[in-house]
Amino acid sequence: MADHVQSLAQLEILCKQLYETTDTTTRLQAEKALVEFTNSPDCLSKCQLLLESGSSSYSQLLAATCLSKLVSRTSNPLPLEQRIDIRNYVLNYLATRPKLAAFVTQALIQLYARITKLGWFDCQKEDYIFRNVIVDVTRFLQDSVEHCIIGVTILSQLTNEINQADSTHPLTKHRKIASSFRDSSLFDIFTLSCNLLKQASGKNLNLNDESQHGLLMQLLKLAHNCLNFDFIGTSTDESSDDLCTVQIPTSWRSAFLDSSTLQLFFDLYHSIPPSLSPLVLSCLVQIASVRRSLFNNAERAKFLSHLVDGVKRILENPQSLSDLNNYHEFCRLLARLKSNYQLGELVKVENYPEVIRLIANFTVTSLQHWEFAPNSVHYLLSLWQRLAASVPYVKATEPHMLETYTPEVTKAYITSRLESVHIILRDGLEDPLDDAGLVQQQLDQLSTIGRCEYEKTCALLVQLFDQSAQSYQELLQSTNSSTMDIAVQEGRLTWLVYIIGAVIGGRVSFASTDEQDAMDGELVCRVLQLMNLTDSRLAQAGNEKLELAMLSFFEQFRKIYIGDQVQKSSKLYRRLSEVLGLNDETMVLSVFIGKIITNLKYWGQCEPITSKTLHSVRKLVKLSAVQFMLNNHTSEHFSFLGVNNQANLSDMRCRTTFYTALGRLLMVDLGEDEDQFEQFMLPLTAAFEAIAQMFSTNTFNEQEAKRTLVGLVRDLRGIAFAFNAKTSFMMLFDWIYPSYMPILQRAIELWYHVPACTTPVLKLMAELVHNRSQRLQFDFDVSSPNGILLFRETSKMITTYGNRILTLGEVPKDQVYALKLKGISICFSMLKAVLSGNYVNFGVFRLYGDDALDNALQTFIKLLLSIPHSDLLDYPKLSQSYYSLLEVLTQDHMNFIASLEPHVVMYILSSISEGLTALDTMVCTGCCSSLDHIVTYLFKQLSRSTKKRAAPMAQESDRFLHIMQQHPEMIQQMLSTVLNIIIFEDCRNQWSMSRPLLGLILLNEKYFADLRNSIVNSQPPEKQQAMHLCFENLMEGIERNLLTKNRDRFTQNLSVFRREVNDSMKNSTYGVNKTHKEKKSVHFFS
Repeated sequence: MADHVQSLAQLEILCKQLYETTDTTTRLQAEKALVEFTNSPDCLSKCQLLLESGSSSYSQLLAATCLSKLVSRTSNPLPLEQRIDIRNYVLNYLATRPKLAAFVTQALIQLYARITKLGWFDCQKEDYIFRNVIVDVTRFLQDSVEHCIIGVTILSQLTNEINQADSTHPLTKHRKIASSFRDSSLFDIFTLSCNLLKQASGKNLNLNDESQHGLLMQLLKLAHNCLNFDFIGTSTDESSDDLCTVQIPTSWRSAFLDSSTLQLFFDLYHSIPPSLSPLVLSCLVQIASVRRSLFNNAERAKFLSHLVDGVKRILENPQSLSDLNNYHEFCRLLARLKSNYQLGELVKVENYPEVIRLIANFTVTSLQHWEFAPNSVHYLLSLWQRLAASVPYVKATEPHMLETYTPEVTKAYITSRLESVHIILRDGLEDPLDDAGLVQQQLDQLSTIGRCEYEKTCALLVQLFDQSAQSYQELLQSTNSSTMDIAVQEGRLTWLVYIIGAVIGGRVSFASTDEQDAMDGELVCRVLQLMNLTDSRLAQAGNEKLELAMLSFFEQFRKIYIGDQVQKSSKLYRRLSEVLGLNDETMVLSVFIGKIITNLKYWGQCEPITSKTLHSVRKLVKLSAVQFMLNNHTSEHFSFLGVNNQANLSDMRCRTTFYTALGRLLMVDLGEDEDQFEQFMLPLTAAFEAIAQMFSTNTFNEQEAKRTLVGLVRDLRGIAFAFNAKTSFMMLFDWIYPSYMPILQRAIELWYHVPACTTPVLKLMAELVHNRSQRLQFDFDVSSPNGILLFRETSKMITTYGNRILTLGEVPKDQVYALKLKGISICFSMLKAVLSGNYVNFGVFRLYGDDALDNALQTFIKLLLSIPHSDLLDYPKLSQSYYSLLEVLTQDHMNFIASLEPHVVMYILSSISEGLTALDTMVCTGCCSSLDHIVTYLFKQLSRSTKKRAAPMAQESDRFLHIMQQHPEMIQQMLSTVLNIIIFEDCRNQWSMSRPLLGLILLNEKYFADLRNSIVNSQPPEKQQAMHLCFENLMEGIERNLLTKNRDRFTQNLSVFRREVNDSMKNSTYGVNKTHKEKKSVHFFS
């Protein structure tokens, strides 16, 4: 007993240190000790002791958290009786202690919800023991207000818990639980919440009383969680699409046909304080989004009428909308009016004219108060965008009145953005233009709104642009103008250029007229004239945001008015010809290229402008400006190509983009002209020679050498990426090999521990060995040694980097990817590219005693063993490069895999086993393919060993068979995993899964029979015969071989099998018996 008291005291001290201390070391030590406690065998009993006798809330929180982890674990789960006892204990504990600390109550309710969810299909004496949730909370609802809050919170948390997928359990199991909960309990819970809300609204609640306020808040949260339930498993979230449909089940129709449900929430909104009303509006947002097919036409019209009446009442009494949260949720509600209902339905609502007027006034007022809730504007613009887009299609005879109100919204948006500029600069506020994503989103919406009544939009833009441009020009010419005044006009012009680009980008060809094209011409002329003015000042000063707006405008213009689909007789070009002398798109493109060169010259150090400038290059080759770029790509003309003034090495990324563009332009007319190629490569040749000179001396400026090298290899990677034709790539290969390869190898030797240097070099090598568009296969023909020479360099680089990076020792977890795993991942990609490129005959290496292949493969194994299994799947790029390389190795180099040490083979097989359940389909498919190659190899070797007069097996094959016979559980586990995925989960790559499955079955026939019997016996008695028949049909007509014809038949059988099993299981609840993974008694290769 004394030991218990002592350990209890120690745990309480640790809890206090974890949650209260400010000393980091103490807290980390406490955390480590408590993790050990969580994993200890007596954790369960000590948690109960903490709850019963603990003196602090922190110890109770620890107990609840530990119990949640215990009931959630997938390995060694708690027995059913123990989980029932914990569930009952938690309910009694909460009932007898209604005034615990809020975070303790929450943790205990979370524990109850977790037990209930994970035990949803558990039976005791033919009773689903964990499903009586409403009965469990009834006693709470019949007691004090504090008890009522706990009861409602239990239902709310349970609904939320069952709605959330859990990464530690299969998604299929989550969906089965959620579907069962939806069908058996959710509507009852929603009805209960509505009834309790009606009771609460019928009483004169004292919402100043904390407990009554808390009860109403929990009731609203419960109702919202019910309406926010993922009814059909679409797994949407608010970040993906806020305008989604709520898939209310048909069995809920009665609640929504009854107008009192909708009226309840509107009444609550007007009767409760602003601290609670946002929750009411959130519920209304979900109710407004119920699927259209829940109603017939008459019912939908009636429902919409009630909904619009409620919205009208809020707009007529807008006092509560001054609360930010209320305002935001109401904007969401307005957006749902159009996302779920057609304009033709809205105009038929009795009060439509008055409602659309109120909504327009509300929108205009909101836009004018731009600083109030900038994140809510999206919903209002979304409503008007959808309304404007529907105008051409509306068939109702009732007037929609959008021609009156849409121009008001457009004007309010434009003028409010312009007026905000001065206030933002004066008060030092956050500039909306800094949030490029938000601005682009709003401009996309405005592009549709502004094209409605386009004449009015253009007239407004021309008027405002002329005013700002004239003021700007006058300020520039004045000698005493203030920088503030200039900045204000530049800010206004920035918004106008963005908006002009957006409305031009909103042009729809079938709905556009010549008059509208002429109006676009007026706007384009003004922007190009402004560009000429700003470019003339760049030597003295420039405005980054205005330049970005220009680039956005150019992109929109190019999308609409440049291309084969655009009529050359467009009135836009006529207007450009009259004002600026630009007669066709080629002349406009010349202006664009001139702008590109100007930007690269003056804005080389500004990464946003440089990257946007280089983003797109099309139809530009014949222009003189492009020829200038091809002949003068040096730091003298483009400052971002310099090496002395870079802030850090990673700032050079845009150089690859630049040289990819130049490389593509060069290739258009390059042909076989080696002189032109040599001329183009002169600056890069000079850079390589400079580095070679530095490396030849014992002392050199290391920083300068790094910058020169990183810039150079980034440039070369861009060129290598662009050169995807045989002739051009051969010129590049002859240029770089053998002259400059030693420099790259030397850089890896010197700076292996500096990722900023090694990553660009490794990426360049990976690009050079990539057989893009078969450029290497055609280059390196049968009489050419180039493929072998290139592989030798590749092997040397992988070996050099690999051996050195392994000397780094222990690397902190937060730096391990940057310092180590990223480089290893690129090496894997490089090796995969060269092994699968089909331009090297790898058989010659062993034949002639060349160890290049062995060195590369042995380095791969060393690197692989230095990576924990968890990291292989935690880092997506690493997992993709590893599993794609493994697929190539098992396909073409299985003898190498078979020759590995047992622990290496088991590591690889374990990685395949874990990869089979990866969320990344590409990884999962690669694992299936690798497993298929391994199983096929095993089957062939086994078949060969049993034949009479068979040739003796190679030593590595015999060894590999021996390893697999020593560890049958690994292959058996993968058979169980693959079958489990195919039967019970949402198998997105069924064909890939089917290929290794046949081999797994043929290698483990006895185990497969036991697995099949286990699944059949787990079915309800009346379904066992049907399940047995499914398995019989699966193997019907299948022979004991892995010939293609036999595999294809099995794949067809499996498709039918999966469909039949799913039909049979729809009302069943069972799973593969996992204990089969542990069976050692089953004979391998039975």
